[in-house]
Amino acid sequence: MSAVREDPRIGTGGPGGAGGQDEPDLLRDQFRQLLRYRLLIVCGILLGLAGGAWLGLSGNEAYIATSEVTVRVPTADPFAASPVDRVAMGSERRTAVSDIIAGRAADALGEPGAAGELKRGLTVTNPPNTEVLRFAYSHGDPETAADRANAFVAAYLANRRADAEESIAHNVASFEGQRQPLLDRRDQLETELDGLVEGSSTYDSAVADLSHVTGQISEINAQISSLQALDTTGGRIITEATPPGSPAGPGLPLLLGLGYVVGIGLGLLAAWVRLVFDPTVRSPGDVTRALRAPVLGVLPRTGRGHPDQLLAAGRLAEEYRSVAFRLAYDEAFAQRRRLLVVAPRGSIETPLAASVNLAAAFAEMGMDALLVEADLRTPTLAEQLRHTDGGRRPGWAGAPGYREGTWPAGSKVPIDAGESGIFDLVPGRRVRNVPRALTAPAATQLISHADAKGAVVVALAPAVLSYADAIALVDRVDGVLVVCDPGQVRRDDLARVRELVVGAGGTLLGAVLHSWGGGQEADRGEANATEVPGTRPRVASVDSREREQERRAARATQQDYRDVGSETLGLRVLDPADLDDGSPRP
Repeated sequence: MSAVREDPRIGTGGPGGAGGQDEPDLLRDQFRQLLRYRLLIVCGILLGLAGGAWLGLSGNEAYIATSEVTVRVPTADPFAASPVDRVAMGSERRTAVSDIIAGRAADALGEPGAAGELKRGLTVTNPPNTEVLRFAYSHGDPETAADRANAFVAAYLANRRADAEESIAHNVASFEGQRQPLLDRRDQLETELDGLVEGSSTYDSAVADLSHVTGQISEINAQISSLQALDTTGGRIITEATPPGSPAGPGLPLLLGLGYVVGIGLGLLAAWVRLVFDPTVRSPGDVTRALRAPVLGVLPRTGRGHPDQLLAAGRLAEEYRSVAFRLAYDEAFAQRRRLLVVAPRGSIETPLAASVNLAAAFAEMGMDALLVEADLRTPTLAEQLRHTDGGRRPGWAGAPGYREGTWPAGSKVPIDAGESGIFDLVPGRRVRNVPRALTAPAATQLISHADAKGAVVVALAPAVLSYADAIALVDRVDGVLVVCDPGQVRRDDLARVRELVVGAGGTLLGAVLHSWGGGQEADRGEANATEVPGTRPRVASVDSREREQERRAARATQQDYRDVGSETLGLRVLDPADLDDGSPRP
C-alpha cells in the first residue's frame, strides 16, 4: 500500500502498473472502458436493427419457385444407362440462362419483348455430381414465380429438342447425299447386267460391283434409320414448380436478431476506435500507468454532483479518511509528513476541498495538522472555514528577514473541523512576487513544522501545468498528491506532471480521482445559503463570477512577476537586488 520514490511495482510488473496487470485484468479494464461509450454502442445496435429490418421487409416480399430437370443426350434406347459426365453440365447451365432460352420463355408467356426482364429473376444451378439443373425463379407474386420457372424449363427442353432434331436432320441429309451416287451406280449396274451374257467374266464382274454398291447403300440406310429412331427429348422434369406458400429468406425475426448481433459488433468497434484515439484517461488504471503512482481513492459522486461544503460528510468523508490512512502508513510520507495537494491544470476547487478534508482527517487521527494555503494568487480558504478563536503567532513568524504584512501571515488560524477536531490554517495572501514568497526562508520554516513529533503539513498549490508555484514547493514538501477528474484530464498532462515533480526532486504519492466535472462550480455560491457543520456560508466574494474577476485582476497586477512551469528552476536563483517588493530575502 505504500508508495516510494520509484515503486518497483509501478510500471514494471506490479499490480498497479501497466505491466503489472495480468492479461485478463487488462482485457476487463479495456472492456469496462468500452462500456463508457454507450452512445456509440447504442447507435451501432440501432444501425444493425435498421439494416435487419430493411432486409427483412424488402427481402421477404420475394417468392422463389423451383423446378428441376434431369438432362440427357438423344438416345435410341431411353432405358439404357448413360455414362457419367456424358453431358457437359457447365455448358448446359450457361445455355439455360442464355438469351435464346429467355426469348423462348417470353414467347411462351406471351411477353415477347420482356426477355431481358425475365432473366433478372432466374437462377440456374447444378448440384454437384449430378446431371440435374435446378431452375429457381424469384418474384413478388408466387403464381408468377411458378409460371415463369416452368416456362424457362419448357423453353430449355424445347431448345434442346430442337437442337437435337436439327443435328439429326443435318446428319440424315449428309447420309442421303452420300447415298444418292450409290443409288445411281446401282441403277447403272443393273442396266448393264441386262445386256450381258450370264456366265461371262464381264457379267460376273458387274454382279460383284452391284453387290458391293448395294451393301454400301444398305449401311447408309441403316445409319439414317438409326438417326431417325433417336429419342430427341432433352431431359425429364423431376420437380415441377408450384406457387410457394411463404416468402423466401430467413424471416424478419431472424434478420432482426442478426442485425442486433452485428450492431453490437459495430458499436464495440466504434467504441474501440474512439477509445484508441481518446487522449483523456478513462479509468484508474490509466491514471496509474500515466503517473506511475497508485490511485489512493475515488471520491463518490454526491447527489448534487459536487459537495456544497468544504468539510465533507457521509461516504465522501469516509473516502477522505481512507486516503488519509493510506498516506499515514505510506513509507515515503511517514518519513517527512509533508503533503502537497495539486491538480494537473484548470480549477483547484476539488484539490482545495481535498486538502481541507485531509487536514481534518489527520487531525482526527491525533496529529498536529497544519494546512498551508500556498495559492497566493486567489486565496479564499480564510473566508470559507469557521475559525475557533483568535490566531496565535507561530515560531516561523520570527524567521530572519520576516516582515509583517507579507506571506506567510503572522499567525496561524485554528479551524473547527467539527467532529474531526481542530487543525491550523495558514491562509494565503496576495503578494506581488509569488515565486519569491514561496521560496522565502519564512515559507521554508513554515513547512518544517512537519519535523515536529506528531505533526503533518498539508499544502495547497495552484495547478501544476498552469503555474510554477507547485514545482517551487516540491523540493520542500516532497510528497505530491494529484487530484483530478479522469474524464477531463489527458494522459500527456499526467505524464508531464510526473516529469515535473520527479525532475524537481519530489515523490508522487498517488492520485485521488473524482467525477464531478469542471463546470459545476458556477452554481455553488448560492448553494451555501445555510450554514453546515464545519463550514460557514460563502460570501459574495467567493462567488465564481466575482472570483473570476479577482483572478483576472491578480493576473494583471502580477503579469511582470509570473513564472510558469519551465522557469521553475529560475525561482531559486533570483537576485534579491532585483526585487523591490518588500518580500523577505534569504
